Amino acid sequence: MNSDPDPLVTFDGVSLGYGEFTVLRGIDLRVMPGQVVAMMGGSGSGKTTLLRAVTGQLAAQQGSIHVFGQDMSRLDGEPLRAVRQRMGVLFQAGALFTDLNVFENVAFPLREHTHISEQQILERVLEKLQAVGLRHAAHLRISEISGGMARRVALARAIVLEPELILYDEPFAGLDPISLGITAQLIRTMTDQLGCASILITHDVAESFSIADQVYLIGLGRLMAHGTPKELSASQDEYLQQFLQGRPDGPIGFHYPLTPAFERWLASRRAA
Repeated sequence: MNSDPDPLVTFDGVSLGYGEFTVLRGIDLRVMPGQVVAMMGGSGSGKTTLLRAVTGQLAAQQGSIHVFGQDMSRLDGEPLRAVRQRMGVLFQAGALFTDLNVFENVAFPLREHTHISEQQILERVLEKLQAVGLRHAAHLRISEISGGMARRVALARAIVLEPELILYDEPFAGLDPISLGITAQLIRTMTDQLGCASILITHDVAESFSIADQVYLIGLGRLMAHGTPKELSASQDEYLQQFLQGRPDGPIGFHYPLTPAFERWLASRRAA
């Protein structure tokens, strides 16, 4: 009897884009329960496009996307909402409500999506704030805490419903070295404690490699490499080494690619 868990997220031959412009082609990936998976690539490589596909905001141009075993192309309305409720999302800017204090920010999903009592909300929120080291900051306003603390509040809010899948959009952006290290270890700890899966959309090599089980590197419109941090660090692939070492010269070009949309725009401007 096969007792191996099923993937929480599966991409099979997926192409993604906007209108006639394809951003990524032929993407295959698997995200298993308990894993921290880093989706890495340079600015404009398509990392956030991948995130939008996982949440059902963007349909695949080709291939299939399954989340929790369900074909995302067949979901709409209530079934899609039900799938999204099984996810937690940590947005790049935090997206905290500045007119609410720390406690009420974390409590917000519980009030929106559950019918538990106020006492249960109190205990659940304080438990999650304790997990991110901010139990004693519950009464503070968002304007009274630092950027790193705000990121931890956002993490507490993302996990308060104890999701099966947590999506992090550039979780390390703009953090000082100490806050960055704290955030990375919290992501690893929360994944282990909840038994969920975590997907990081990031270009931060050092912190991601320190906590990730699997890394997917995208660039030039496709999946360039996939493996454990150790495997990728040992690779001699030119693109991979350019990215990991931050080399200015290599396979990655400086210019944005030519598209039919640009050519039509330019022709219309010249004809005006």
